[in-house]
Amino acid sequence: MPELINTYQPEDNAMAGKTLLITGAAGGLGSAIAHAAAHLGADLILLDNNEKQLNQLHDTIEGEVGKQPGLYPLDFRGATPDDYQQLAETVADVFNGLHGLVHCAATLGQVSPIESIDPKNWHETFSINLNGPLFLTRALLPLMRNSGNSSIVFTTDDKNSAYWGAYGISKASIVPTMKIIADELDTLKDSSDQFPVTCNAINPGPMRTGIRSSAYPGEDPNSVASPLDKVPAYLYLLSDKARTINGTQIEL
Repeated sequence: MPELINTYQPEDNAMAGKTLLITGAAGGLGSAIAHAAAHLGADLILLDNNEKQLNQLHDTIEGEVGKQPGLYPLDFRGATPDDYQQLAETVADVFNGLHGLVHCAATLGQVSPIESIDPKNWHETFSINLNGPLFLTRALLPLMRNSGNSSIVFTTDDKNSAYWGAYGISKASIVPTMKIIADELDTLKDSSDQFPVTCNAINPGPMRTGIRSSAYPGEDPNSVASPLDKVPAYLYLLSDKARTINGTQIEL
């Protein structure tokens, strides 16, 4: 793994000809990745449950790079496998393949002792943090295999102490999910150990996001990193330089 992955600086237009789908695109991390990828020439599909913020992001990116990203409003809380299959079919019809799937959608859910967990909130948290990403990946994998040089990047966290409940368990469960998918993709690598589709995860660590401020309301936001500081690692895993990296969790 390159030591300077967190300071990776791609060449101009490094993502020209690539189509990326970013979930949680209206959030702090998702929008930061979207802006960076747009400036590198990527065609974007921005997915989020907040249509107002999606539209604002669309207008900002169009104003900056002169190209309109695609928008796909979807709430993982109520989405079914059929909804994800319909999304995959729409992407295949409208775009020239799919070369990157970046999972940034997440919810804090209920921070409480296990004995106080609300079952409805528990299921909603898992739908957003784990089940949605899994079924979306499942639906898009055939398209990504056909596109080639494609990358799946999950975002995880390591909150495995008291009161983190559904958030901590669902985010931790992403790691074995990623590794199982990556192991299945291992059979596709060529003689030079390059993969047509890679699957990896990034634990970005503390950063200034809405989830962070909800979990730590008294924290000075300037005491933690900006999501912009985390973007280079995502760009690296989405790049052609990372075609031999599969099944790896990167800690930032």
